[in-house]
Amino acid sequence: MSTTLQRTLHSQVVQRLGRSIVRNEPGPGQALPDEEALGFQLGVSRTVLREAIKVLAAKGMVETRPKTGTRVRAQHHWNMLDPDVLEWRFEAGPDERFLRNLTEVRHIIEPPAAALAALRATSEDLAAIDHWYRRMVVSVDDDPAFIDADMEFHGAILAACQNELLQQMGRTVSVTLRVSRLITVHVPGGSAGSMPWHWDIVEAIRDRDGDSAEVRMRELLRRTAADIDRVIGGEGAR
Repeated sequence: MSTTLQRTLHSQVVQRLGRSIVRNEPGPGQALPDEEALGFQLGVSRTVLREAIKVLAAKGMVETRPKTGTRVRAQHHWNMLDPDVLEWRFEAGPDERFLRNLTEVRHIIEPPAAALAALRATSEDLAAIDHWYRRMVVSVDDDPAFIDADMEFHGAILAACQNELLQQMGRTVSVTLRVSRLITVHVPGGSAGSMPWHWDIVEAIRDRDGDSAEVRMRELLRRTAADIDRVIGGEGAR
């Protein structure tokens, strides 16, 4: 088996098992089938299966012990900021609490990041932020393209902070943003209505106004949270 094929199979097994665990199939404390049975079920070798289990263990989702095999861990052990775990939870049908938690994470990270970007952005960073804003403008009636451009826009702001730890969080923030957008696109005029708020952020960063960039980002996130509330709980859900 080629290395490329093995990596592809390994990734597929991680995705398949991760989604099953999030659906409680099996649930916390329950054991996965033994290697031979699970490998046969998934159509992969023990080597591929073991590598996939290692990845899930690193995400805090399973643990393997001698004689007892591999068991699913309780949800509070999971790495909830892991992009894959976030995606799987959303696909399984996120509840209201989960969505509000995602919104809080964005409120904690993104406004201060916008302020930092205003102070540290290079000319290349500013060009990237402007580019993705303009991609959002031309994609405002194309939901998938708009979501992609929006993710890149916020990712470019994180990159402009010149902080490698924030950059590492970029994919996590992107997933939380995508989850938010997949919900708020159901708000009539939501994408087009968000563009002035995004432009205010672009201007503040370009003007090197950190305080304004932080305030503008916070306002955008408040608007997003309000849109999520309208979709999942009606106008009075707060």
